[in-house]
Amino acid sequence: MQDDIKQTHEILAKRTAKNSVFLDLFQNKSYLLKLYKTLHPEDATATEDSLTDVTIENVLTDNLYNDLGFIVGNKLMILIEAQSTWTMNILVRVLLYLAQSYHEYFQRTSQNYYKRKKVKMPKPELYVIFTGNKGRKPDIISLSKEFFEGADIDIEVKAKVIYESDTDDIINQYIIFCKVFNEETGQHGMTRKAVTETIRICKDRNVLREYLLDREKEVVTIMMSLFDEEQIMKSFIRSERHDADRETAERLIKKGKMTLEDIAECVPSLPLEELKELETEIMQLA
Repeated sequence: MQDDIKQTHEILAKRTAKNSVFLDLFQNKSYLLKLYKTLHPEDATATEDSLTDVTIENVLTDNLYNDLGFIVGNKLMILIEAQSTWTMNILVRVLLYLAQSYHEYFQRTSQNYYKRKKVKMPKPELYVIFTGNKGRKPDIISLSKEFFEGADIDIEVKAKVIYESDTDDIINQYIIFCKVFNEETGQHGMTRKAVTETIRICKDRNVLREYLLDREKEVVTIMMSLFDEEQIMKSFIRSERHDADRETAERLIKKGKMTLEDIAECVPSLPLEELKELETEIMQLA
């Protein structure tokens, strides 16, 4: 039985797989430079050495693992990935990420914003990469429009949204990679086969081919996990709910005003057999 459970867990693909590939891909300076030149083809002077990675790690919220930040010259480039579920809450993530990025920038450059001397700060460029279908979604989203009905508010955040296109640039290839992965998990579930098929198909289509050829084993490892963070969180929530329901059931049993069947309807996480065992324990302690 334990072996069966272990094998089942071992074939589960990491639900944050695309997030991890996003960071692994663009932590490579050569691909990061391609990304920058996709956004700024007019800049012929940029080199790998001119890019400074300022991606934030494990701060603010759990959703920032797949967000990317880097500085080029006087520009602070922030790219936030939104997966197939679209939400305007992405603007809140952009705002928080931008604020934290500036805070860390001032620390790195030893600038004190409490002093009289005006600090120097790079100009922000904010992007959202959406890996789902565009539909009628906008090309630019703004905090004032989406959250304050277009009112003239004291702080504004605008972000350009990048969707799949007919181009062959590195960003579009990443979006296609995500869509292929969605198709394969739809067919094979969250399994190793879905991961390996995604890699095979993308290499055949010349999508991130160089990256996948060079780091295929690492990409498979990135996309596979015994327990991913989402599973751990769900397990924790189920455990907390079960404990709370058990306490509720114990109080109701002690009052003796409801049948176990009625209590089972009030605490659905506890099956009738467990309620019977709990009742026996309570009677023995009485």
